[in-house]
Amino acid sequence: MIIFFNTLTRKKETFRSLKPKKVSMYNCGPTVYDRQHIGNLRSAVIWDTLRRALEFNSYKVKQVVNITDFGHLTSDADNGEDKMSRGLKKEGLAFTLENMKKLGQKYAEIYFEDRKKLNTLSPTKAPFASDHIAENIKFISKLEKKGYTYQTSDGIYFNTAQFSDYGKLGGLSEISESRVGENKKKINPRDFALWKHNSQIGWNSPWGKGFPGWHIECSAMSKKYLGDTFDLHTGGIEHIPIHHNNEIAQSEAVNNKPLAKYWLHNEHLIMPDGKMAKSLGNVVTLKEIEEKGIEPLVLRYWLLGAHYRSPISFSWQALEGAEHSLKKLREFTSGLPTKKSPPDKKYLEKFKKHINDDLDTPKALALLWHLVKDKKINNSQKRATILEFDKVLGLKLSQKPKKVFIPEEIKKLVSKREKARKEKNWPEADRLREIIKQKGFEVKDTEKRPIVKNL
Repeated sequence: MIIFFNTLTRKKETFRSLKPKKVSMYNCGPTVYDRQHIGNLRSAVIWDTLRRALEFNSYKVKQVVNITDFGHLTSDADNGEDKMSRGLKKEGLAFTLENMKKLGQKYAEIYFEDRKKLNTLSPTKAPFASDHIAENIKFISKLEKKGYTYQTSDGIYFNTAQFSDYGKLGGLSEISESRVGENKKKINPRDFALWKHNSQIGWNSPWGKGFPGWHIECSAMSKKYLGDTFDLHTGGIEHIPIHHNNEIAQSEAVNNKPLAKYWLHNEHLIMPDGKMAKSLGNVVTLKEIEEKGIEPLVLRYWLLGAHYRSPISFSWQALEGAEHSLKKLREFTSGLPTKKSPPDKKYLEKFKKHINDDLDTPKALALLWHLVKDKKINNSQKRATILEFDKVLGLKLSQKPKKVFIPEEIKKLVSKREKARKEKNWPEADRLREIIKQKGFEVKDTEKRPIVKNL
């Protein structure tokens, strides 16, 4: 039995798929105007772990991760600058559809490279929004025929007053909760754009040149690849008030069926100055983590240490702790005999109980460490059990830690640099760091001691 906390009903529910042993899942993917920060990558790791957990329970999972490469405004509502347009400006590119597509491809590739480094499984489908304009137009036309739309000078809008269940996700009851803001062109404050007019750039449509709204993209793509109703819809909690309620409204208005049976949402990654967000300028990327000599799977380990419905506070010290723990796990596992042995049934039952209880990865990790220290389990069986756990955790625990050979010359330079740092001779410490770097090594300063790694 698998249990999930369903945002739609606001309670834990037993998971029952629409089709026996098959799961259809839609994960809200990134807007590819820049590198994704590790807050966005938290979602990728969580929903990958969810997929692995379902497959561990013998389900066949069809996973769709959408790529938004136009139309997502800096506000989740219908105001602000288009994020892709902002990305074009940042890179000094002309505002054209061709450049927008190139920009999207560039950062989508980086996103999937980051996912690969984090050992996430490849999605079954990863559709780009810009490749589905015809589907968007068809979807809006159906809403128009059913009387759910109206036109203003800046676009086609969905009339939320026509959809009696609007705001049911998350239990929205007050208009202010939707965060949509005032727009005098709208009939109702919560109404949202299905098509935005733009005479300069965009695609031709029955309503004039322009772009589909951000929300309609997901409805059109999920319908195409997963059907009118699917099992799981996931995303960050920031999507609940507007984006996901809008998806529900427009999809259920067209299909007369529930959009998804279960809605799962992950909490934010928190920085010392608040939620990690590009708008706040407090982001950390996977590239920055790698530049500090930290392996990407350390981030995965650290993220699994918090429940997906709990906020997680980032610090470099916490990541260093995760690095040490992952290294110990790998050293232990790689040192166990490789003789074939069945996994321990009791430990597997406990592990499955934890991951099936709303994806409780912190308890699953705690159980892993308990297994490591359990002297009652023979080493061959212990290794087999750890590797079964790792099918869900995705940490490559059988991988041997890389040994770094440090020449005596480098050791002496590091010692000199440490002496300079203790004497607060920062220019000399920086000079020595640069010499060490030129010789192919990197020094990472920690509270206890410097760590030297190959570049």
